[in-house]
Amino acid sequence: MRWTARALTTTALGLGLMAPAAAQEDVLRVVMHSDLKIIDPIWTTAYITRNHGYMVYDTLLALDETGAVQPQMAESWEVSDDGLTYAFTLRDGLTFHDGTAVTSADVVASLERWGQRDSMGQKLMDFVEAMEPTGEQSFEIRLAEPYGLVTQSIAKPSSNTPFIMPEEVAATPADQQIEDPTGSGPFVFDQEAWEPGNKVVYRKFEDYVPRDEAPSWGAGGKVVNVDTVEWVSMPDAQTAVNALITGEIDVIEQIAHDLLPLVENDPNIDVRISNPLGNQYMFRFNWLHPPFDDAQIRRAALEALNQKDFLDAVIGNPEFYLECAAMFVCDTPLATDAGGEVALESDFAASKALLDAAGYDGTPVVLMHSTDLQVLTNLAPVAAQLLRRGGFEVDMQSMDWQTLVSRRARKDPPDQGGWNAFLTAWVAADVMNPIAAAGFNTSGDDAWFGWPSDERIEELRDQFSRETDLERQKALAEEIQVRALEVGTHMHAGQYFVPMAYRNDQVSGFVDGPAPYFWQVGKVGG
Repeated sequence: MRWTARALTTTALGLGLMAPAAAQEDVLRVVMHSDLKIIDPIWTTAYITRNHGYMVYDTLLALDETGAVQPQMAESWEVSDDGLTYAFTLRDGLTFHDGTAVTSADVVASLERWGQRDSMGQKLMDFVEAMEPTGEQSFEIRLAEPYGLVTQSIAKPSSNTPFIMPEEVAATPADQQIEDPTGSGPFVFDQEAWEPGNKVVYRKFEDYVPRDEAPSWGAGGKVVNVDTVEWVSMPDAQTAVNALITGEIDVIEQIAHDLLPLVENDPNIDVRISNPLGNQYMFRFNWLHPPFDDAQIRRAALEALNQKDFLDAVIGNPEFYLECAAMFVCDTPLATDAGGEVALESDFAASKALLDAAGYDGTPVVLMHSTDLQVLTNLAPVAAQLLRRGGFEVDMQSMDWQTLVSRRARKDPPDQGGWNAFLTAWVAADVMNPIAAAGFNTSGDDAWFGWPSDERIEELRDQFSRETDLERQKALAEEIQVRALEVGTHMHAGQYFVPMAYRNDQVSGFVDGPAPYFWQVGKVGG
């Protein structure tokens, strides 16, 4: 195994649309971190659905590897002198998979739907006075007052990513899942070939017109070098590694850390980390139902938990994890330890004292346990053990990740199919500021799953969204972090890094970024 300096991402390749069986096609076969069951990347923040979104859709703007906002479907944009009007023009050649041209009405409808669902989009829409087409390929966003994160919001690289859909698809209510997968991205989702639990198939979109620039994260030219991409389901990590070793698959998006020794001496397998800032675990509370409808009890849970136990149970190797007091990710501009130390050490005596003071009556914590994702599977059992040591009763309920993703959207009481807590993970790009990070949205019913409600955090987030001075942004982020841990929006449960593995004798040309991208990848000798 060689730790390469080349960019890596999951790959997407495929068989040509309805090509004869005898045709020689370039097919990229990838084992992803999860099975695809939900195809609406606006309805859910699940990363497998986000990855699906990057295959099928394109974005108006995108961030490059330097963090700069670049045009993607946009040709250009202009901002009025008063900072209140953003005028966008679409580039030529944008076509949906059904052959219809992409128009500004499609873009407006897509951004409006995204703005109802996404934390950063919701905050943007608080400032939007109107958003409407001014021509077939142009539209305006008019603000009620200046807002400093307009283009950064639209260029958001990860969940929820503002993917552009046809207007009639984007008209689907934001709280309902879309059924039509038509996009304008570099791949076409072959819905008929989709076998949940077995494989997902994407075909090269022959009419996609890539940009001329070199690819950089989600920006630049998305040149497809294969006919088909197949996401092959292999829930057992050992089976996936064996398939990589024998060449049955080309890529493992997330190779289990404890299985790295099996490939480290194979000269045909390379391993790399394509997302250098890594990921952050989250323990999420549900504020709607006992016992976590009480801030003192949420704080008791924070006292009982600690990052190292989570990281040791899942990652194991300290080379791939970091205990980090910063909720906005260590080694980033807004990183601060203020108040975050509670996540680093368990204090069971403090937890029990808080429970006594709150009059905790033994109401069990319904803790959802994801069983089929290697990077999540061991988290809930650790949380259950720590919470019990801190004085909680815990009812851990096991399910696959996609079931958890569906269930976490339910506001029902825990004994009627709802929940009290679950653990998940975010790529760093999603949690580097309090507007993008969904966990800090405390707008109640409009907040991310868990539905926290706190006027003070919302006031601080509003101030942050208007602020342009970095030092003042840092001060506000610190105040938000301290407040979030006081009221218990969530726990930042550790920072970790996930290696990808691929056969260097079968594929090449990967692009780095916070999500796995499948353009640019080609078959060796193809």
